[in-house]
Amino acid sequence: MKFQGLQAKYQRLLSESRAWKLLRADNAPLILAFLADLFSETSEIPFSRARVGLDAELIRLREMGLHETETTANAYLNQWIRAGWLREMDDMLTKTDVSEIALRFCQGLDERGVGTTASHLRIVQEAVRDFAMVLSPNPDERIALLEHKKMEIQREIDALRGGVVIQLSEAEQRERIREIYQLASVLTGDFRRVEDEIRQFDQALRIQIIQDGANRGRILRSVMEKEALLATTDAGSAFEGFFHLLCDQNRSAELREQLHNILSRPAAGHLNPEQQRFLGQLMRELSRESDRVFHIRRRTEEGLRTYIEGGAAQENRAVNILLSKLERVAVVLKNTACHLQTATNLFLSLGSVKINSPESMRLKSPDEKLDTSGIEEQKNSREPSLQIFNCLNTVQLRVVAERALVAVKKHGPMTIAAIADINPLQSGLEELVAYLRVAKSVKAASLEKKEQVMVYDQQGTAFRAAIPTFLLSADLFPDNLDELIL
Repeated sequence: MKFQGLQAKYQRLLSESRAWKLLRADNAPLILAFLADLFSETSEIPFSRARVGLDAELIRLREMGLHETETTANAYLNQWIRAGWLREMDDMLTKTDVSEIALRFCQGLDERGVGTTASHLRIVQEAVRDFAMVLSPNPDERIALLEHKKMEIQREIDALRGGVVIQLSEAEQRERIREIYQLASVLTGDFRRVEDEIRQFDQALRIQIIQDGANRGRILRSVMEKEALLATTDAGSAFEGFFHLLCDQNRSAELREQLHNILSRPAAGHLNPEQQRFLGQLMRELSRESDRVFHIRRRTEEGLRTYIEGGAAQENRAVNILLSKLERVAVVLKNTACHLQTATNLFLSLGSVKINSPESMRLKSPDEKLDTSGIEEQKNSREPSLQIFNCLNTVQLRVVAERALVAVKKHGPMTIAAIADINPLQSGLEELVAYLRVAKSVKAASLEKKEQVMVYDQQGTAFRAAIPTFLLSADLFPDNLDELIL
């Protein structure tokens, strides 16, 4: 009977699932409401901003009599981080896959009528048809399926040429656009799962290093095997698929234009403003999420390399071996009926405690009197000198940002090296650093490879610089460039 097995599985999920614990928490409505509001416009929030916002909400709830505890906002945030509902890195907070699951579950309860049977059936039929075609080993069968698909497309083309334009009904438009939103909203959860899997991979490998005492060759092979395994998971394959989409300028630009086209139609009125904003910024959000995954992967690789090369793994293993020996000695003493509180002559040399008072501090002697005999007094001038103008001849970050925006609007997504080919860098490293600051400010996707950039200084001297590869696109820039933090 399956009942006992299912009961055991759900009982295990009840005790182990962090998402279930979040939904069962006493203050679950407060947590979910705060997370949904905090990350409604961006995927990363500074810890200090989250603490101030939560503190203000707690004060308001206490004044209304809806919250009675005196727990501080800082304590709540740290508690949620330890519970796995939030993640903190470099003083920035992000949602985890656990909180994504809980929020999506609550959103599904409130939007039960969104996914209709007709819309789901159409998606299933199309997926089954495409999958059956690629699975068939028979060329004739594949050709027949493609010919059938070709005939359907040709009939639609002939109808359009004949002036027959079939419009979707109001209900069908509502089904289709809401289904698009539902599918798109799941994508960010895939990136959260990739982050969790990378961290679990890091933790498992460190434990393996400590337990096995493997040499560097075995460690490197284990890293490569787990990296390959990470790419085969559902979340990893979803990330790899989007990365290939991001690198394909034609496909990413086509998807971006199609989303803007849909949102400009009356059918977009079936979505609320928040859902429309999410679809409008989907490509920008996915670019930021992919950049974050690459950043976490690089941090993990650097941490593992430091952990291995710095000898921390060997030190931890030596400590664990010593503790195991001490435990075995303690067990032997216990089995021999030795009194563990027997006084011995052993002692640990810890040194003496030194206490200093302010009176024992030695003050520095004052500097000798400054000799000003050779200094001549100069009158202030209202006319700036040529030397001052030379000092003011610096790179203006806003001009660099405008130049980059014009280039990507005209030519599509580009890297800094491609922009430099169109607009050669004439102000040396300062101008190159300005482009890098613009790329960082707009959260441009950082690719793993490096690129070479030709830079010219003000004297015309040319040199080549190797920089990280950032992919900039027009949709990453805000409507008002003054909003950029440069």
